[in-house]
Amino acid sequence: MTITVSIVEDDVSLRSIYVKWLNQAEGFRLLSQFGDGLQALHALPQEKPDVVLMDINLPGLNGVECVRQLKAQMPATQSVMITVYEDPDRIFNALAAGATGYLLKETAREDLLAALRDVHRGGSPMSSGIARKVVQCFQKPPPAGPEAGVHELSAREQEVLDLLARGYLYKEISEALKLSDHTVDTYLRRIYEKLHVHSRAQATARYAELKPRLAAAQG
Repeated sequence: MTITVSIVEDDVSLRSIYVKWLNQAEGFRLLSQFGDGLQALHALPQEKPDVVLMDINLPGLNGVECVRQLKAQMPATQSVMITVYEDPDRIFNALAAGATGYLLKETAREDLLAALRDVHRGGSPMSSGIARKVVQCFQKPPPAGPEAGVHELSAREQEVLDLLARGYLYKEISEALKLSDHTVDTYLRRIYEKLHVHSRAQATARYAELKPRLAAAQG
């Protein structure tokens, strides 16, 4: 079975390399190539390739948004992102938009062709470094339980948290405890980390839950 492929890549020299690889590879047929996201969005629904090799950083329309709109019009077509970006946000945005593979532009010829075969068979090929980042995101600690942080706060951190909960401003906490603003910021950052919160309001609410336990631990 021949796999039809379309390429969306604005780097002319890189696109020509992919074109050469596909034209020389058995079992593939290059259907079309584009250097602009809007051009691809207009033409691909009529062409309906089996696989689209899609860059992220494109003129006209970025690759992630292009995949999102194409997926609605041609759900059977598989999209493989080919990019230099390795940060988790870009990876998950691309996957959420409908991409089924994510490769780095440094991917070797045989690995890229194998990935195109894999995605056509129903797989989700990813460069090894990308796959590790995805796994790490799913290995984050579980949400904090009711006891999380209760025994981890130092005496000074409890003092800072108590004043925070009583409505003291950061500068007022510094003056009350005779600490520098920088030291108070450090304590607050540690408190947020230990209590698994991200704001003053969350820390205050968490303190209301933990206060009886803190008192019992001190008693």
